[in-house]
Amino acid sequence: MKTVWVSSALYTLFVLFVSTAADPKTKNCNEVRAAYSSKGFNVNDVPNKGVQDHASHCDHTTPEVPTFPTSTLPSHSLASLVADNHSFLVGRLVCPQGFSCCTVEMEEKLSQQSHSDLKAPISQLSSNLQTTFKQRHFHFDQFFRELLENAERSLNSMFVRTYGMMYVQNAQLFKDFFASLKRYYVSGGTAVNLDSMLSEFWADLLERMLRLVNVQYDFTSSYMECVSRHTDQLQPFGDVPRKLRLQLTRAFVAARTFTRGLALMPEVVNKVSTVTASPSCVRASMKMLYCPYCSGQVALKPCQNYCLNVMRGCLANQADLDAEWNNFLDAMLGLADRLEGPFNFESVMDPIDVKLSEAIMNMQENSMQVSQKIFQGCGQPRPAKAFRARRAVKETGFTGRFRPYSPDARPTTAAGTSLDRLTTDVKKKLKFAKKFWSTLPDTVCDGERIAPGDECWNGTAKSRYDSVVIGNGLANQVSNPDVEVDITRPDVVIRSQIAALREMTSWLKAAHSGNDISIDTDEEASGSDEESGSGCDSPPCQTDPDIYFSTPANPVKPHVNKVMVKQPPNSARGAALGSWALAASALALALLAPHWR
Repeated sequence: MKTVWVSSALYTLFVLFVSTAADPKTKNCNEVRAAYSSKGFNVNDVPNKGVQDHASHCDHTTPEVPTFPTSTLPSHSLASLVADNHSFLVGRLVCPQGFSCCTVEMEEKLSQQSHSDLKAPISQLSSNLQTTFKQRHFHFDQFFRELLENAERSLNSMFVRTYGMMYVQNAQLFKDFFASLKRYYVSGGTAVNLDSMLSEFWADLLERMLRLVNVQYDFTSSYMECVSRHTDQLQPFGDVPRKLRLQLTRAFVAARTFTRGLALMPEVVNKVSTVTASPSCVRASMKMLYCPYCSGQVALKPCQNYCLNVMRGCLANQADLDAEWNNFLDAMLGLADRLEGPFNFESVMDPIDVKLSEAIMNMQENSMQVSQKIFQGCGQPRPAKAFRARRAVKETGFTGRFRPYSPDARPTTAAGTSLDRLTTDVKKKLKFAKKFWSTLPDTVCDGERIAPGDECWNGTAKSRYDSVVIGNGLANQVSNPDVEVDITRPDVVIRSQIAALREMTSWLKAAHSGNDISIDTDEEASGSDEESGSGCDSPPCQTDPDIYFSTPANPVKPHVNKVMVKQPPNSARGAALGSWALAASALALALLAPHWR
């Protein structure tokens, strides 16, 4: 009993001492209660009156000590009593000492709220940027895909109308051509080697046309392999294959790489915007945003320079993304200029049917010379047992003429626009997005979020903020007066996005020159020498079928399609009569008329 009495007496003396030393002056906390409640917190967390501590510059000054009834005092030492109530006696964790309406529990809740408040404007800005470029990616991607669909439909319609059954019987060749272009656009060089695909297409087309203009001969597969290896040397389609290869490669590489760049931007923004704030950043934001609440000044906003230092410390890693981000945007703008000019996907795809028909016309006009070169190089083919010339002329007749092509006639797509308009729009957005990360602190610390002049919260009181505003980036934070930043530990997520931007920038710069360096070169086939055959009976062509052609060291093995020709039971003799004149006449009437549509 005596022990309890002594403890009570000591505690009473302690309370009197603290009370005398602190001499608290209480103020009303009604405004704080209302503001705290408006954030969704329990109003009962806020005391009715705050306490004014004399030691206003200490981090942890003992606040007003509660009084306990002496009958309830435990039978242990004063030291134990003080230790047990340490969480209450040590008042605020972040806010400077002085008058306060906040308890430890309130500061913890407000710290969590400050984290959310800090993320809100950044998330909004990031979300706007993501939405902008998601939409642009969708529009460009949809436009390119529909141009491909329109080009295929246009060619099919024109060739059916012009060539009739002759085209229908060989339509699969053109369907495969467009299917390969679509696969290349979607998956790039890992799915389709554009050069090899175009070489096979022209070799395939030459094979079919060679059979059509030389129906009096029987061409074996081995003979056609010999022909296919020398398609480039023969140039049966004039200069169209070379020009079209260059135009398609440049346009497709530019279009595909540009859309990939547009797709990357929202991904980078999303990943970077989800980087978690550090504990020191949360502490600094709590001090900036809600310590005025605790001091009873709920309407007081931070000084602009104070806000800048806090935000530059919190967004130090994000600011380091800015240099590579700007390089990436410059590369996107450079490639956009190419899309408006020499690499214009629309100007290549829209008239592709005319370009292919021009190639066919070149073959028709030079069919005799091309055939002679082939016979000289690969040998004389075997005569066919028979062929029905009259039926060939009838079945390959054409109707209609090509419609003239106008470069001003733009296709109607679901995107509802032309490539020029799309590119002009996206260039404005790309320019606007430059320096996005380094200007985030300036964007956040603006407008209603800060107070101008000296009537602002400087972190300790309502007064001018005197500290120097530090620069952006991790390295500059070593001298940040308001946020502790470990400059030796850069954020791994942001570093990975810097690497992704750097890689895409290299692809964009290569596409600007017409090159696709995103292809895995190890997957490209090296090719191998293939033994050629002629299908002829004469000894010279049996021993050296390629005597008139220089064979490359690693020729590309062509894709050979066999064309089945129905043979009549007799009339074998008719194959030798006027074969060249009849073949040329049949092709002129059936396959290629004046082709400008």
